[in-house]
Amino acid sequence: MKRIFTIISLIALAGILAACGSEEGSTSSSGSGDEVTIGYFPNIDHAAGMVAEEKEFYEETLPDGTEVNYQYFPDGSAFMTAVETGEIEGGIVGPGPAMNHFTSGAEINVVAAGATGGTVIMKRNGADIESAEDIKGKTFISPRVGCTHDVQFETLMMNEFDITSDRLDGEMKHVTGKPATYSSMFEAGKVDVAAVPEPWAAYIEAEGTGEVMFQNDEVAHNADMPASVFVTSERLKEKDPALIQNLVDAHKKATDFVNENPEESKQIAIDKIKEITDQELSQEVVDSSWERMNFTYEVDEKEIQMFADSSYELQFLEEKPNLNGLVDTTFINN
Repeated sequence: MKRIFTIISLIALAGILAACGSEEGSTSSSGSGDEVTIGYFPNIDHAAGMVAEEKEFYEETLPDGTEVNYQYFPDGSAFMTAVETGEIEGGIVGPGPAMNHFTSGAEINVVAAGATGGTVIMKRNGADIESAEDIKGKTFISPRVGCTHDVQFETLMMNEFDITSDRLDGEMKHVTGKPATYSSMFEAGKVDVAAVPEPWAAYIEAEGTGEVMFQNDEVAHNADMPASVFVTSERLKEKDPALIQNLVDAHKKATDFVNENPEESKQIAIDKIKEITDQELSQEVVDSSWERMNFTYEVDEKEIQMFADSSYELQFLEEKPNLNGLVDTTFINN
């Protein structure tokens, strides 16, 4: 089977996808000569995507003749736009963007999990932060407004310390940016606190620009709730459920490989993250971040609903969400 790599500039990607309004996706997997495009992020909790690409697991489960493409995304909004417009058939994203788009009317499904854990709250060296109270008046960064890591951090601060962001007329200033840049932003003194997905928390530690303020087991919704999920469109599921089953089967194989072959999987992640971000992570960084993750394709709908309720409490959602229909575990149980 032919394998095609589509490496899109992470800077230009969001604009490209926003300009794509086609409702037509790739053709069905029922015949040869079709294309399938998978998306994911250069984060450790997306390791199953990297392994599936390297080991050609999608090529193994899809029909002969299927061309497999990959796109790498800077944030969840761009990813979800690509799913909704048919630019990609599916892939791995944070539960926050999946939930937000679903509650906004997007016809999408979470068909598997990717990992749990992996969000760490870091503070900048020299930011004069000794306790949560010291974050008042400081600037924190997350990948996007209302993203998984943002919700986790703001939930922690609101529930445990009664501290909120300026979006809620609170004491913390919020900015957004790519996790790969957080260490340099710490070094330049541009931000004080970061809600960081791995491996970038371990990278900040290794670079010496910041230190852990709240470990992953202290962050809200970080124990059992998926840090990443596998998403497809409901339209595609209804049109070609066999294709979705093939994608989930490959994702399950990749997840099993990650758990059974951690050292090889770590090297695959190191190589792929370097290819996508042009940053080479040390073995120390990957080892540290790996310990903060649990790789699983099992997904708990109740955990995602609890996370959604937190998003509502933080006013990211106008109405209290009902996520019935978002999660479909049919394919992971087959």
